[in-house]
Amino acid sequence: MVLEIRQADQSDRDAVARLLDVAFRDDPVSGWVFPDPEHRAAVHGKFLGVFVDVALEEGRIDCAVDGSAAALWLRVPAGDPEGGAAEAAEDEVPARMRAAADPDNERCELVGRLTGAVHPTAEEHEYLLMIAVAPGRQGEGLGTELMRPVLERCDREGVPAYLEASSERSKVLYERLGWEVTGEPVRLPDGPLMWPMWRKPRG
Repeated sequence: MVLEIRQADQSDRDAVARLLDVAFRDDPVSGWVFPDPEHRAAVHGKFLGVFVDVALEEGRIDCAVDGSAAALWLRVPAGDPEGGAAEAAEDEVPARMRAAADPDNERCELVGRLTGAVHPTAEEHEYLLMIAVAPGRQGEGLGTELMRPVLERCDREGVPAYLEASSERSKVLYERLGWEVTGEPVRLPDGPLMWPMWRKPRG
């Protein structure tokens, strides 16, 4: 298949946030952060909207032209975790997510702090912050096609890539594309695992 891709801009912000919301509404990590389904439906989009803002500010968002999929990327310099703004990523972003979505919910902030603590810093890399496919289109290979241009560029330039898989299903998909689990899983207190994954450039 050939997926038509464009780069999102600020005018796409709300549409991408809605896509992330519906795509991850039943994700194990989202269910841990917001255990009550009704409350999750009310605040989940605000929570993930902060990721959209960070990607628009610090990185890039690649979208399927038909709106069915979006990938949020940050280029991370060596020694500077998550998008060239280490302190923002480790301190401000988790706090922003909590403030935007659910100020009384510590889990909104904790998930970002736990993943930030294990984010590799030794090498420059592309960080796949999130990738979402509309629920009715999952299983068609859209995510793979959406990632392909960036991964091909990583291979040409000799740049690794990094992500955190939030489910067993997504971990298996990423393994097929060359990512490998690196280090110990992130263990959310009384909740699911998240798997840090590293992809070495091919060729």
